[in-house]
Amino acid sequence: MTEITTMTVRELSRAMEAGQLTSEEITRSYLTSIDENDGKVNGYITVTPEAALEAARAADKARREGKNAPLLGVPAAIKDNICTKGLKTTCASKMLGNFVPPYDATVMEKLNAQTVPVLGKVNMDEFAMGSSTENSAFKITHNPRDTERVPGGSSGGSAAVVAANEAPFALGSDTGGSIRQPAAFCGVVGMKPTYGRVSRYGLVAFASSLDQIGPLTKNVEDNALVLNAIAGYDRRDATSVNNEYPDFTSQIGRDVKGLKIGLLKQSFGQGISGEVKSSVLNAARVFEKLGAETVELSMPSLEKALPAYYVISSAEASSNLARFDGVRYGYRSENYSDITELYRNSRSEGFGPEVKRRIMLGTFALSSGYYDAYYKKALQMRTIIMNEYERIFESCDVILSPVAPTVAYKIGEKSQNPLEMYLGDIYTVPVNIGGIPSLSLPCGSDSDGLPIGMQLMGRHFDEATLYRAGAAFEAENGAYHLERGAF
Repeated sequence: MTEITTMTVRELSRAMEAGQLTSEEITRSYLTSIDENDGKVNGYITVTPEAALEAARAADKARREGKNAPLLGVPAAIKDNICTKGLKTTCASKMLGNFVPPYDATVMEKLNAQTVPVLGKVNMDEFAMGSSTENSAFKITHNPRDTERVPGGSSGGSAAVVAANEAPFALGSDTGGSIRQPAAFCGVVGMKPTYGRVSRYGLVAFASSLDQIGPLTKNVEDNALVLNAIAGYDRRDATSVNNEYPDFTSQIGRDVKGLKIGLLKQSFGQGISGEVKSSVLNAARVFEKLGAETVELSMPSLEKALPAYYVISSAEASSNLARFDGVRYGYRSENYSDITELYRNSRSEGFGPEVKRRIMLGTFALSSGYYDAYYKKALQMRTIIMNEYERIFESCDVILSPVAPTVAYKIGEKSQNPLEMYLGDIYTVPVNIGGIPSLSLPCGSDSDGLPIGMQLMGRHFDEATLYRAGAAFEAENGAYHLERGAF
């Protein structure tokens, strides 16, 4: 049999169904892989071998009793901003370095219902603010495809552990590209679902109107299987949408004949690497070969999405992070003489530089005299962008674009230039502003063998079409991310 840690979620599930493997065997294999490889990757903040093996044994018992579920006994890694009852949830911040939630996030309740062993919590940019996983308070995660490079962010740990065969799948969160960009940099598949598709209850908030939890996997079918497990209405999340939740795997295997795929001309202009551009345009030709039609479209407001995003997200971060004051939970400074000094010192010492930068940006944008000039205008731009997406989807079924203008860059290369790093989000942030779904998957590699990702964007609640198109491309083009062995 193929080495366990290189198998897909579907392969693992079928092997357990057939009695060829047990969940305990699978979980032990992944724990061994973590022991052997994570010193080079630094993907995990917390590893939970005892709890994972206990859950694996419970899954094996359930299977012997005739129970079955697509993810039953398949282990997972969880981004460390998703609350896990009894297990540290740090957001990769000194502020929450010892925080143990008293409850599970809804997505964790859904995984627990299928008896998914949790291998551990994975690294991220602090409070999900960053694009490289260099902003963690604890460690820098390395890209398994080239350990001198970043894995992307903020869900860099989630993408890295899947690429390094240290987990068959992982959960991440995406506020402006934080699932899709690390998926592209590490050569795996990542989905940012429609806003409201997956409950945010138990996700530590960065920007509440933009955040969305989603899966990172080795291939497209696995991604759809995981989204099936975590999607659904939740009355505890006021933004959760109560509508039909289809089987996201239902269209996988269908051809793409007749699909109209839009290419936004603004996505292929200045600033994009030649190899990324040619790889994504080659992907468009693959779709044409498969019977899809490509059409060139324009989104005039694409360039304005980036400044609008940084105003909206920073303003919401400023508000959301006000709760971390050193009083009820989290880091508390020992150096204070009154309550004002307690707040100031706890926050100054507990938050890292990038988080403080965004809090200050957001507080400024919301302050008296600047609210109308910045925040109100950003919200108006959001409406324009949403209307442009509606217009574009009258002419096509799917939009194809790059995920990032470049491949993964060297660790430290952009950390002293936050503006340059922010510009790397230009293709991903419009999706969050519009609330639409987007699937990131590998479409090739550059001359150094580094993965290049493309993203497929769809209408609200039409993830199934994205999976259909992504799986068809994968079947035709081969899957870079399925090359055996990350090192």
